[in-house]
Amino acid sequence: MKLVNFFQLLVLSLLLATCAKNPVTGKREVMLMSESEEIKLGAESDPEIVAEFGVFENPELQAFINEKGNEMAKISHRSSLPFHFKILDSPVVNAFALPGGYVYFTRGILAHFNNEAQFAGVLGHEIGHVTARHGANQYSKQMLAEIGLAIGASISKELETFAEIAGVGLQLLFMKYGREDESQSDELGVEYSSRTGNDGKQMADFFKTLDKLGGEGEDRMPAFLSTHPAPLDRFEKVGELTKVWQEKLPNKSFSVNRDSYLRRIDDMPYGEDPQQGFVEKSVFYHPALAFYFPVPKDWTLTNTPSEVDITEESGNALLIFDLAKENDFELALKETLDENELVVVRDKNRRINGFQAMEAELKQKTPESGAEPITIKLILIQDGKNMFRFLAIAQGKEVKSFNASMDNAVDGFSRLTDREKLNRQVERIQIVSVRRNGTFAEVLADYKMPAARHKELAILNGMELTDRVTSNMLVKVIKNLKPE
Repeated sequence: MKLVNFFQLLVLSLLLATCAKNPVTGKREVMLMSESEEIKLGAESDPEIVAEFGVFENPELQAFINEKGNEMAKISHRSSLPFHFKILDSPVVNAFALPGGYVYFTRGILAHFNNEAQFAGVLGHEIGHVTARHGANQYSKQMLAEIGLAIGASISKELETFAEIAGVGLQLLFMKYGREDESQSDELGVEYSSRTGNDGKQMADFFKTLDKLGGEGEDRMPAFLSTHPAPLDRFEKVGELTKVWQEKLPNKSFSVNRDSYLRRIDDMPYGEDPQQGFVEKSVFYHPALAFYFPVPKDWTLTNTPSEVDITEESGNALLIFDLAKENDFELALKETLDENELVVVRDKNRRINGFQAMEAELKQKTPESGAEPITIKLILIQDGKNMFRFLAIAQGKEVKSFNASMDNAVDGFSRLTDREKLNRQVERIQIVSVRRNGTFAEVLADYKMPAARHKELAILNGMELTDRVTSNMLVKVIKNLKPE
């Protein structure tokens, strides 16, 4: 009992010592991260984000986002915080923020905005996450939960077992809090965008686009499992908040700036860039580096700027493909061993479809006791200045089958010479003028957009196919259409 009291006092003293005033609400809350630590965390995490997604290089669009971001940051609740705004080279529709003022937009979400006010609303929402210290607050809650589990585990064997599996439970526990954060950030997004002269009703309209992008029927994510409130609920709430803020600022005009925004994103890449790799008929092609290899059937391929991950559906096998930093077989082998704490069991030189290669069987330096045996194989393939690297990892009852599937992928690595695939270009947003009054569907027909893409293009434009449009109105279509 005395031990329990000691830990209770320890936690209580920790809470009292780390209460801080929230910049937005003014209320005191438990905070285990200082502002300087927030900034440090953001600065340390930013390179990882950039490596994962890549930066979309567009100086004019970046300058626009910097200008609007800094303008909004100055009227926020943490105006002295140094903010950083970046565009990520990802087709995924997303925006997010890290503690310390790092705010990211994907080119995918920029493509789906249809005016500057929609962008400003989401910008304000993400700045709101930072100013309300949501990331730091989540970190603090997670740390306190882990402290509690550690205390429990130290005084109860039963709790020790629970502590090992509590991670998922903790995530579900904090999911509701995450939805509250999103709602508060919506409120701040309306406030900040309204105070900088943007029409918040446009932010509300963007939630209709998000709702349509969320899918239908069985493909739709259940609202109770989402960290975000349902898009249509947010549409209603943001509309109400906008009315309140526009009444609070009676002498201010609220702009939309549709045409100027659309012209900013003219010719922007849309969707995946095939030059950086694409899958077609169970084959992964990489035109920029001129190679291809087969993908195991029913395995999932994830392509990022830094590596390609191919996972078997049970999760018991993983094939990682990337470029080694070193262009020498022995040095690239050492690089792999050092990065992953592995040692060589045996290795050999070989050739793969005309390429010089090295194959090595590896094992962990310190295998976990009681864990299933893991097979690890490294294959290095040299192509001029590039050293391609496959790392094949498998465990479980079907390890032989997994390894055979990965061997087939590696053995199929070949030079890409097909001109059509080598010259495959990324689709791009094209801003065009409506030629005649009519429906949006008629506009798409005028510009010879494939019927199979009409619904997608309606969502991209924030419209219905039956919506009426007028001559000379600007809309988005797509050029460099990929083969059907």
